[in-house]
Amino acid sequence: MNDLFALFLRAAFAENMPLTLFLGLCTFLALSRRPGTAVGLGIAVTAVLAITVPLNRIIYVAVLAPGAWAWAGMPDLDLSYLSLIAFIGVIAATVQLTEMVLDRFFPAIYAAFGVFLPLLTVQCAILGGSLFMVERDYGLAESVAFGLGSGAGFAVAVIMLSGIRARLAYADLPDGLRGLGMTFVLAGMMSLGFSAFAQMVAS
Repeated sequence: MNDLFALFLRAAFAENMPLTLFLGLCTFLALSRRPGTAVGLGIAVTAVLAITVPLNRIIYVAVLAPGAWAWAGMPDLDLSYLSLIAFIGVIAATVQLTEMVLDRFFPAIYAAFGVFLPLLTVQCAILGGSLFMVERDYGLAESVAFGLGSGAGFAVAVIMLSGIRARLAYADLPDGLRGLGMTFVLAGMMSLGFSAFAQMVAS
């Protein structure tokens, strides 16, 4: 249990998707203007990562990995080259199913998310979670902890950035730093802070 919690913390802080691995920066920068939007995006990313990483692990081990078809008399069959297509399909299906469930049973939450849910299908941090899971050979429990930690780390980062940007809306910034200019500076400073967690883990 302690190992899983340590993996959760490492995925959330030391290997933060947007700030140390630099994945998902498109939505991270574009949708961090308002704290409410950032909270919705963080919840959506966390939910999708928590579902797709362990689900893709099951599919990879049962269908795609070398030797997965040994029970059918085909021990040499290796379908791992189809991983990208399979993972993207699972992510797209999960996002679509989540969107349908929210639209049917929780219309207020669905309206609050707006366009953010469909955008998650093409979010590289979501796909990155599944690819890291395969590369590091995580088990099912580890995949759940890693998916939750990665999503929670993304949520923390985007909510922090949106809070700072909301405060800076009242600041008298130079013309060249207004808008995305200052956002890049803030993201860089936050990245340095989160990189310190990675150094602590490495030491």
